[in-house]
Amino acid sequence: MIDAGRRDIDRAIAGLAARVPAELEVLARVAYDYAWSWDPDGPDVFAAVDSDRWVACAGNPVRLLQEASQERLQAAAADAALLDRAAALDRRLGEHRGAPPSRDGGPVAYFCAEYAIHASLPIYSGGLGALAGDLVKEASDRALPFVAVGLLYRQGYFRQRIDLSGWQREYWLDTDAERLPAALIRGDDGAPVTITVPVRDEEIVAQIWRVDVGRVPMLLLDAERPENSAFARFTTSQLYVGSPEMRLNQYALLGVGGRRALAALGIEPDLIHLNEGHAAFGALEEPGATVDEVAESARRRTVFTTHTPVPAGNDAYPGGEVALLLEPLIEARGFSDGEVLTLGRTHPEDEHEPFGITQLAIRTARATNAVSRRHGEVAREMWQELWPDRPVDEVPITHVTNGVHVPTWIGRPMRTLLDQHLGEGWIGRAADPATWAAIDDIPDADLMAVRREQRSGLVDLVRERIPRDRLVRGEERGFVQAAESAFGPDALTIGFARRVATYKRLALMVHDAQRAMDLLRGDRPVQLVIAGKAHPKDEPGKALIQQLLHLRGAEGTAGRVVFLADYDLASAAKLVGGCDLWVNLPRPPLEASGTSGMKSVLNGGLQLSVLDGWWAEAYDGTNGWALPGEVDADHQAQDARDAATLYRLLEDEVVPEYYAGDGAWARRVKASLKTLSPQFSATRMLQDYERKMYASAVPAGRPLAPDGR
Repeated sequence: MIDAGRRDIDRAIAGLAARVPAELEVLARVAYDYAWSWDPDGPDVFAAVDSDRWVACAGNPVRLLQEASQERLQAAAADAALLDRAAALDRRLGEHRGAPPSRDGGPVAYFCAEYAIHASLPIYSGGLGALAGDLVKEASDRALPFVAVGLLYRQGYFRQRIDLSGWQREYWLDTDAERLPAALIRGDDGAPVTITVPVRDEEIVAQIWRVDVGRVPMLLLDAERPENSAFARFTTSQLYVGSPEMRLNQYALLGVGGRRALAALGIEPDLIHLNEGHAAFGALEEPGATVDEVAESARRRTVFTTHTPVPAGNDAYPGGEVALLLEPLIEARGFSDGEVLTLGRTHPEDEHEPFGITQLAIRTARATNAVSRRHGEVAREMWQELWPDRPVDEVPITHVTNGVHVPTWIGRPMRTLLDQHLGEGWIGRAADPATWAAIDDIPDADLMAVRREQRSGLVDLVRERIPRDRLVRGEERGFVQAAESAFGPDALTIGFARRVATYKRLALMVHDAQRAMDLLRGDRPVQLVIAGKAHPKDEPGKALIQQLLHLRGAEGTAGRVVFLADYDLASAAKLVGGCDLWVNLPRPPLEASGTSGMKSVLNGGLQLSVLDGWWAEAYDGTNGWALPGEVDADHQAQDARDAATLYRLLEDEVVPEYYAGDGAWARRVKASLKTLSPQFSATRMLQDYERKMYASAVPAGRPLAPDGR
């Protein structure tokens, strides 16, 4: 276990415990360990204190105990059954924290720009953060020595509302760090431990917060310090700001500042894992008298995961901007900016080529991996010019396909059912296909009852939120009333929820408007829930949302199509738990992996997806449905073909099978659970990272071959 900041967590626990009755001290202790969030009884224990306040606090247990009335706290303190459950929860978390580490040595230091740990810690935007959060949780479950490094965004990612025209509007909310399950790390003198990163003509001072995610401490840098200028303080204000200058500041603080934070806290990692290239500037903290020596030192202990399958999606900046950013760091090392800039160019000798963050990360890592088998193929082709003397199939980029954290994403009813059939401790064996063999023995009626229960939970969410959203927008009364009875617990429910970008091709859903309407108005009920955010500067993405929302206003569809605004972790859990069919329509080969569909699988949802990303290695003909994954330069023709295939599958296969009542749907759900759950669990993913990327047997400086050798 890493001790740095532990006494500050203990101090925060003591302060919270002093606010509540003595009997509830145990809950103050649990509140500062996010492992409660994936314990089967954890959320319900806190909700039992004050269910209304729990919802109002977005599931933040620290705020709950700070804000609940004395009457509610006293009632909880007198509830013997609740106290027994709280003690049992505390005992389980304590046993987990006290387990011996799975290996000796220093930790893996994992750097990422965002982490989706829980909705109450809003420092995430989408898939990258969800992947990072799941890996951190799995590392905790596996007792792998691990420390996560990121930024504490005071406003996080934007919140979303949809106006009367269907256009996305953005707004931001401040997060009070003092009310998070986080502790500011202080030195022996009681003052916050700070680090300094010189950039351009100023120094950014950052303090460090510790958040415990089970056994894994997450260290979050925070520039909200009085020494900083307003510009410097804004460095940790919003996630993925549009300003290139601010983005570069964030990258410097995450990479260089993150390395300095580890050093200031006495944490010596055996390995640095960069999840995307945002922290790649940290390589400049490595020892060496020359730039080449620094790069070689970084390669001895750095691995890099790339998530972006198109060159335009990888951040690149004019060399002059990067040189200006790094000037104080470069001068302090006695290097020239020209030497450093060569590390970020595909063609080092081309002084006019922009500086690429991904190129820097690849050049300073001993191994690089993509996030699915197909993405590995795409990445090797995309970055082949970095190894001009090698054919594409020998480019040293391997792949570790993403997976999802089973305890986080499986719904309570489904988990209860699988507990009854898969044996004690089955979640710990989730990566073993043999664990899932007993799926066939589950009675169809029991499986379908669980699916209905989870679908009903989504229906309840829709009926609660959509009328309110429509009222706020000023919709007509009839449209508002339609939402109050919207959706039914027995209708085929289709989900389409993800980050909104043009390559995701949301518009395929309305490519043939008449066929879409016929499906939604048919005698066999089909209901569609849509969710997702477009980046504030992505006007085409916003237009896609507006186009898709035209479905909801068409005659006869008001109760069968909804847009769930402000998509976040909490609503995502309801969606992947309740939808029967999860649709994904990316333009191949632009889907690096995708993980939302994997979460749907765990809950008995079926996939209808393009053969791209993870689905290209998952689909076997029995466990879902597929659209072709071929690349076609004629996008218009491709969209027409794929839309026709989509409607045909829905009309001729999906809808008839769902309503046939002959057990075919249950058989396909069982095939999906058996074939996909072990293959796409975070347990398997972490095992692959340990074997392919973390293994100490990999000689320093020799990248892995594409097949992982």
